[in-house]
Amino acid sequence: MTGLAQAERNGSDLADFVRAIGDAVVVSDPDGAITVWNAAAERIFGFSAAEALGHSLDLITPERHRRRHWDGYAKTMRTGVTRYGAETLRVPALHKDGRQLSIAFTVGMVRDASDRVTGIVAVIRDETERWAEEKRLRQRVAELEASSDPARRAP
Repeated sequence: MTGLAQAERNGSDLADFVRAIGDAVVVSDPDGAITVWNAAAERIFGFSAAEALGHSLDLITPERHRRRHWDGYAKTMRTGVTRYGAETLRVPALHKDGRQLSIAFTVGMVRDASDRVTGIVAVIRDETERWAEEKRLRQRVAELEASSDPARRAP
């Protein structure tokens, strides 16, 4: 079974979209097991679909964030509502090699024909380089401010 099995059941157009998109598409079931893992997810996180499918989202969730993640996940599954539907979340994640990533993602509820929640879909972008560059720029600004002559600053 491929990482697109669920998408393929929903139609070839959706499967083609999931396959082609440059962002990671990760779908998990009500228990948090990964059911869809596209090629971009493989590229970003380093795990093949065979390594990810059927495994918990703990695969990519840093240990120190897991409790909060699972508390929110359980609430979302219980209520069928996510407060993050239109909001881009920025959180740390894990790569297969153990390094930390900075990711940005949106989530949506997956529902069956009877409107029952069957999972959560996340569309994920790796922002590790952008975040690192912003951090370098903030540090440089702080250094410049610290080294400037206070007498030259406007009151």
